[in-house]
Amino acid sequence: MTVATEQKRRRVSLLMVLPVAIFIGLGTAFSWGLWNKDDRPPSTLIGKPVPEFDLPPIEGRADGLATTNLAGEVSIVSVWASWRVPCRVEMPLLVELAATGSVPIYGINHGDPPGAALAFLDELGDPYTRIGADRNGRASIDWGVYGLPETFVIDGEGRIAYKHVGAFDRRALEKDILPVVRRLQGIGGT
Repeated sequence: MTVATEQKRRRVSLLMVLPVAIFIGLGTAFSWGLWNKDDRPPSTLIGKPVPEFDLPPIEGRADGLATTNLAGEVSIVSVWASWRVPCRVEMPLLVELAATGSVPIYGINHGDPPGAALAFLDELGDPYTRIGADRNGRASIDWGVYGLPETFVIDGEGRIAYKHVGAFDRRALEKDILPVVRRLQGIGGT
């Protein structure tokens, strides 16, 4: 066999292998995209101070919510709206968590008309220490909210330590949210 013939065979072999390699690469990427469950973009606010805000209370409550309320102890902030079904879904877990007294829970009510938020809480329970009425949605934008509800864990210095997008279930509460709270509180070594 001549050198030219050998080189030609190698080129043909490479041309046959290249489409197979591309196919395998695309198949791997497609499979990862299909089975990867975490499609949430990371929050750019993790580790940063909570945004500056000062919200009035919802109708029927005396205390609103401001940046200054979120320093000094580990807390949870829930951004919610009465008109969102996922907010209704997670409310029993928030009420249950509030009953333990293990961590204060604050609320930012997003865009509800006057009276709607209080009616929602009267129906499902009120886990909140304080609630601010974000009627125009500006505070929610500053917090980087894009899917109600969203839950934030705030450290004792007033920085965002964790963000959960969407309604959380018991598993997410116990495996994702509460371990961050306990770690920041210095409880349980998790």
